[in-house]
Amino acid sequence: MAARLSWGRYPRRPQAADAPSWPWEIAPLLARHVEGAVGRTLAYGCGRSYGDSCLAESDRVIAMRGLDNFIEADWNTGTVLAQAGVTLAELIDLGLPHGWFPPVTPGTKFVTLGGAVANDVHGKNHHVMGTFGQHVRRIVLERSDRGQVICTPEQNADLFSATIGGLGLTGIIQAVELQLRPVGSGMIAQRSIRFGALDEFFALSREYDAAHEYTVAWIDCLATGRAMGRGHYITGDHAPRGYRLPARPGRLSMPVDPPFSLVNGLTLKGFNSLYYHRQRRRERRSLVGYDPFFYPLDKLLHWNRMYGRSGFQQYQCVVPASGAEPVIGEILREIGRSGMGSFLAVLKQCGPALSPGWMSFPMQGASLALDFPQREPSIGRLFGRLDALVDEAGGRLYPAKDAHMSAAHFKRAYPAWERVEAVRDPVLMSHFWKRVAL
Repeated sequence: MAARLSWGRYPRRPQAADAPSWPWEIAPLLARHVEGAVGRTLAYGCGRSYGDSCLAESDRVIAMRGLDNFIEADWNTGTVLAQAGVTLAELIDLGLPHGWFPPVTPGTKFVTLGGAVANDVHGKNHHVMGTFGQHVRRIVLERSDRGQVICTPEQNADLFSATIGGLGLTGIIQAVELQLRPVGSGMIAQRSIRFGALDEFFALSREYDAAHEYTVAWIDCLATGRAMGRGHYITGDHAPRGYRLPARPGRLSMPVDPPFSLVNGLTLKGFNSLYYHRQRRRERRSLVGYDPFFYPLDKLLHWNRMYGRSGFQQYQCVVPASGAEPVIGEILREIGRSGMGSFLAVLKQCGPALSPGWMSFPMQGASLALDFPQREPSIGRLFGRLDALVDEAGGRLYPAKDAHMSAAHFKRAYPAWERVEAVRDPVLMSHFWKRVAL
């Protein structure tokens, strides 16, 4: 089996894998690391973390996808207990015909429940439903020093809070009990509004966010001058009636690694211009399936290969609401001046909800996410300038997407890191944690 990489494929540290099929196989694997036969390890799900938070210090992980069984499901209440290797795609396939859907979903359904908890993922409805961790009722951990531990908001509460957003460092997540949300169908009532500049996004957000569960914007990060920050503001709500059929899996795939990145200044400029002008009217309403609304990139399997063997880095930050508009504007100006850009630039508002996780990423404010081909030294210079803007504004970067954050910024942005370190399983260690915490 091919070695595992992170989704951004940078840093390029191939991971050998032990792949248990049964929960009782995890403890002996951890014991090997206790005995010092190999270095410290980490659980690995679908590898959708972009940077080095899913890469073990020893470059040998415990691959969890084999633990993909549903243990209990109550379709009267929407409560599901499943092993950590179950993906959101599998959860939707099982739950949607019964009228249930994940309460929070990121931009891909190819993430495991264990990964969703470890990174406390969020989505387009953070201002309504908060983070994934707010809907977790129970976590079953396997620790090298304590064996199996059951964590809930009442039982082993500190370990529960450390595990949600704890980057997989508090123990191997074996199973997750999750509360799903009821839906009338698998269809989304979508509204798309084209806007011409960044200030219009914030105006639309103030006007419409409270009226819709899902809100997000695609922006043209290459537009400059008066058009800087132009894009499409998109809202969505679950349609009360319609099909409850699971979406068909994507068939398109990026089959090979090109010798160079297909994402460059020329292709970006053309794509962004076409995408912005694809909607001729200012506003368009439509009824769409959940797959194109939540997971447009999932239709192209292995899309990360477009960036070539060198890979890419995603830059995702959140800045407090009080200074969001000028800071996001300055970030876009820096990107414009750098000559680098992203065809996927996502801007959204996070709400005030507080996650039970000590190291959860969202805060009330604006979150911006962009992908950049890995190209040194230009990417390092750009990220340095962006980091300074985010840090000065009191914002933070998303560990699940990060491959460059400094230890100083991490410790200022996530002061609870020491509480997580205090309960970290002694044989679990990622390259990310070693870089920013130790």
